Amino acid sequence: MVAPLKVGIAGLGTVGAEVVRLIESQGRMLQARCGRSVRVVAVTARSKVKKRGLDLRGIAWAKSPLDLATDPGIDCFVELMGGSGEPALSAIEAALKSGKSVVTANKALIAKHGLRLARAAEKHGGALNFEAAVGAAIPVIKTLREGLAGTEINRVYGILNGTCNYILTRMEQEGLSFAECLKDAQRLGYAEANPSFDVDGHDTAQKLAILASLAFGTKVAQSAVYVEGISSIKPEDLRAAEQLGFRVKLLGVAVRTAKGIEQRVHPTMVPKSSSIAQVMGVTNAVTIDGAGIPPITLVGPGAGGAATASAVIADIADVARGIRARPFGRPVDRLRETRKAPMERHEGGYYIRLMARDLAGTAAAIATRLAEQKISIESIVQRHPDGVDANGASNKASPVPVILITYATSEDAVYRALQAVQRDKVISGRPQVIRIEKN
Repeated sequence: MVAPLKVGIAGLGTVGAEVVRLIESQGRMLQARCGRSVRVVAVTARSKVKKRGLDLRGIAWAKSPLDLATDPGIDCFVELMGGSGEPALSAIEAALKSGKSVVTANKALIAKHGLRLARAAEKHGGALNFEAAVGAAIPVIKTLREGLAGTEINRVYGILNGTCNYILTRMEQEGLSFAECLKDAQRLGYAEANPSFDVDGHDTAQKLAILASLAFGTKVAQSAVYVEGISSIKPEDLRAAEQLGFRVKLLGVAVRTAKGIEQRVHPTMVPKSSSIAQVMGVTNAVTIDGAGIPPITLVGPGAGGAATASAVIADIADVARGIRARPFGRPVDRLRETRKAPMERHEGGYYIRLMARDLAGTAAAIATRLAEQKISIESIVQRHPDGVDANGASNKASPVPVILITYATSEDAVYRALQAVQRDKVISGRPQVIRIEKN
């Protein structure tokens, strides 16, 4: 009879507690699928007395994560504490060096120290599994690393942060401002008290860096990702997108170009006909473009205790089965260096919203500056004011919203043209620019 897989769990928050419950409740199914039973034999957390609704009788309590990681009585160390440094880093490294396998949901740690930990796993023979670090219940890590091992990936992009997708969905559907939707997201628990990590795009950037490594065989480098958040998006941009056949999403995009691998996070207009445009609320989605196959889109809950715990359990099941996949799909020494691609070299279509002065010569000046940079316009929408202001006075000279959609051009050309338009003093305020990602 095969001995059970003995699991130690560090961190008993929402996810950790759910993992304990699932292993207990789904024990028979796991044994049937893995060919051996899975047992939680030891745990550790910051508080031993906190009420978690768990029956921990018969389960040992380790004094610290490091003690648990080096406990000879466990085979698999599960790290669910979070954080890009200690105590998670030392504990995982110690577990790997002692020959144990490791399962983690820690995207920050993998984005920062993933290569170091992958080397330790390779050297000492244990698994390093982190499916739950990106997309929670969406099996995107396994899809890239194993399911598409024989396919050359050209682009991987997606909605990787539920908080941002929720805010943009509410803004679009209800015409609310970013500030109003953020406040509501905080009230509902979708956004943290300090939401900057999510809404400024850094959470998405960490996940994208991991996906890019798996897709393109590059070293994980969050510093190589261009990052821009969603706080500049206005309800009028979402209304314009709707009328033009687009929807605005915060996307993480990693794409193979002639100049190297481009990694970027920013608000993006996507065609409403695309799969990614249909993903609303807190749901996540990832689309993978591979050579010789139609795009594959994976959609599901990207966060939450049950969704994240399901991915952790899947990784534990792989350890129980004896599966030892390379953490990043290939030996660490074969991963290539990657550098931050200058966004001024980015090429694509652009949405540009200008507040143009309603004066003779304005349209000609804007057209001239765009032509100087060889920018071709796919469509133009101009909205005239009603003709009078709230006091009944003429507002003929007040700014008029002008929306342009360009054909593919370079970012550098767009900003050079807009700087020249601003110098001409034919627009007021700062132009709004949103990149367009075609199917």
